Amino acid sequence: MLNASLSPSSTELVINVLTMVLNEGKPLDRAYSHHFSGLKLAPSEQARVTLVAGDLLRRLNLYCYLADMQPEGIERLGSRLLNAWHMLHELDVPKLQYSLLIEQQEFERRLSEAKTKPALFDGCPEWLDQLGQAQIGKSWALERAALALSPKRYLRANLLKCSREQLQQKLRLEGVETKIVDGVDTAIEVLSDSALFRTEAFKQGLFEQQDAGSQLVAAAVDAKPGMRVIDACAGAGGKTLSIAAQMQGKGRLLAMDVEQWKLDNLKQRARRAAAHNVETRIIASSKTIKRLKLTADRVLLDVPCSGLGVLKRNPDAKWRDTPERLPVLVQLQKDILQSYSRMVKEGGMLIYATCSIMPQENRQQVDTFLASNPDFSFIDDETISVAESGFDGFYLARMQRIAV
Repeated sequence: MLNASLSPSSTELVINVLTMVLNEGKPLDRAYSHHFSGLKLAPSEQARVTLVAGDLLRRLNLYCYLADMQPEGIERLGSRLLNAWHMLHELDVPKLQYSLLIEQQEFERRLSEAKTKPALFDGCPEWLDQLGQAQIGKSWALERAALALSPKRYLRANLLKCSREQLQQKLRLEGVETKIVDGVDTAIEVLSDSALFRTEAFKQGLFEQQDAGSQLVAAAVDAKPGMRVIDACAGAGGKTLSIAAQMQGKGRLLAMDVEQWKLDNLKQRARRAAAHNVETRIIASSKTIKRLKLTADRVLLDVPCSGLGVLKRNPDAKWRDTPERLPVLVQLQKDILQSYSRMVKEGGMLIYATCSIMPQENRQQVDTFLASNPDFSFIDDETISVAESGFDGFYLARMQRIAV
């Protein structure tokens, strides 16, 4: 955490980010992009802003409780919320023109009460705490606490262009301090506040910013040079590019999605990464899937999900309509799994993945699919625990088509 208070300009910037996320419903990364654009902030100051804004969103209900306010009052009472943050971390309260002070005695009373409510102190809304206890049981308390921590910054070395040791050396020359991540062959952790996307190493396509847990999901595809591989829910393509490196640029790698703008971004990233075997295709209708029936050695289904494993990185999801969306998402996952699995050829492998740690979206979906599809057999699965790994939380399961 910080060892000094935020400056007035940074405090206002934090409030503006929170307002865009909570009042306008924008994703946190888009709010950062909007408010940082055009500003010549030092990397260390930008890191301070993201640290405070991120922590406020991860534990929003706690800070609102300490400040005796409601989340919908962020735009009007943002300075009061920032005061609570500084007081909790025993820092001097920023001197702002319209700052609304909190009485120290009342703050301490509320803090004492909050410490008796672990879910509140971890910044967990009631609906999520109930879901986590029902789905995960005794392990939920550890996962809940881990999801309240700041995310670490991980990079994936682009093995099409360099080894991760070579990447480390290149970044070191640009003042970026890193360390090897054990157990993830392509990952390094960034230890400094460096502006990664301003480095020559990034411009040369030597790395992508990607959580280490996400890298493990991509590694489970185990694609080989010359294979035909489909990433059927590719999005902007982080896992696609990892798979391209596994294939050493040889074979056919088809990245598919229902949103063209994501595929357009992927094309740009693929060019920078020298992932020349990546093709993109929009999923216009069910016919797109039907035409690829029984053609793929590997199909990765990184399906839309609740995102309840990546709340460290996307904490705003906790304060949206996830309880109402969850049943809709579960049905969508089931439909995608049933439909898109048709693309796997006999002997090929289907990899189902989510960025959730909830069994309802994970193993239960896999068991339901296998029960109604005897032409597939279960190979293995893994839940990447936030508490145990320190990474974001993911699930992956591998299945093989044994008949047609």
